[in-house]
Amino acid sequence: MKAEYINPFLESARIVIEQMISVRPTTGQLGIKDVKFAEKYIWIQIGLTGQMKGDIVFGLHESVALKLVSAMMGGYVLSEMDEMGKSAISELGNMISGNASTMLFNQGVRVDITPPKLVESATAAGFTPKKALTIPLIMEGIGELDIQVVIT
Repeated sequence: MKAEYINPFLESARIVIEQMISVRPTTGQLGIKDVKFAEKYIWIQIGLTGQMKGDIVFGLHESVALKLVSAMMGGYVLSEMDEMGKSAISELGNMISGNASTMLFNQGVRVDITPPKLVESATAAGFTPKKALTIPLIMEGIGELDIQVVIT
């Protein structure tokens, strides 16, 4: 598994988050770990097809998701993740992945993405544990967004 697989997603996430909420995220430590869907987390799973096959999975704690969506909605405070919040967080994953697929295309790698799948519980994931390249993005005042790339 090569670290350059995650770089377009990382760079895209930085750009999209900064545009959406005016916070420039910093990066945590790159690592390899088993993808595990923890409870009290929201997961956005997007499939990759073409020259790269696998999944990109964005994970964030429910409290972080609420803060992030609130910031995306101009400060409107959400107390629970409603349909509008779920739609917003899914679209964030879609925008990040779409921009990353364009970056990959510009590097000569053809990849398509599937629509985002929002997963709210580990049991609903239907995802078998796999090794992933992972890196957290730290958003000051909001929390962490964990980016996990699983290439099969």
